[in-house]
Amino acid sequence: MDNLQISPSQSNENFKVLALIPAFNEAAHVSSVVVKTKAFLPVLVLDDGSTDDTASQATMAGATVLRQDTNRGKGAVLRAGLSWAIENGYDAVLTLDADGQHDPAEIPKFLSAYRQGRADLIIGCRRFSEMPLIRRFSNWLGRWSFSWVLGQPIPDNQSGYRLISQRLIEALLASHEQGFEFEVEMITICIQRGYALDWVPIRTIYAGEQSHIHPLRHTVNFVRLLWQTHHRLKN
Repeated sequence: MDNLQISPSQSNENFKVLALIPAFNEAAHVSSVVVKTKAFLPVLVLDDGSTDDTASQATMAGATVLRQDTNRGKGAVLRAGLSWAIENGYDAVLTLDADGQHDPAEIPKFLSAYRQGRADLIIGCRRFSEMPLIRRFSNWLGRWSFSWVLGQPIPDNQSGYRLISQRLIEALLASHEQGFEFEVEMITICIQRGYALDWVPIRTIYAGEQSHIHPLRHTVNFVRLLWQTHHRLKN
């Protein structure tokens, strides 16, 4: 929680599920995402050191904003948001991206699945046939290798649209992953602890949004995480 500044906004304390929206230089999209999400849940935007006016746009749209002074990565900023959620008495969080690739209108799918089964991790599963070819291949390779290491099918290991229970949140706070790999490790921790994992189908939306993933760095870290997971499961 170092170097975090809180911008207050209105919230609905009747909800026990909090929407977390990590954002880095998403001033063009974050306002619309916040407004649509607030129709279902209170919103906490996690501004990961943006150099544009992401924070002010999110605040004006009605979100509470945690702002980091420097860019630390999606994993680091998500953990800050998870800590905030626990400290403020939430039972679960729902994460979605700020760039418009996740449709907030699908939030009720996650809430319904949570009410019915109380799964600790519910992940939005995309239709890969609707992705650009290069992303379709990279996602297929990641899914295949991760499923092989875990010994069970993982339909979508990179989707950031997910609902996370309180007890899984508490387990995730000990993670040291700073980047996108945090979301992959989240699945491993859920399975290793014997927690319930579930999936809901979501729309696949691509409209030319700029990816913040660095392909080489992400690949190296993903392979490292696969090896660590394989080693831990063997022991």
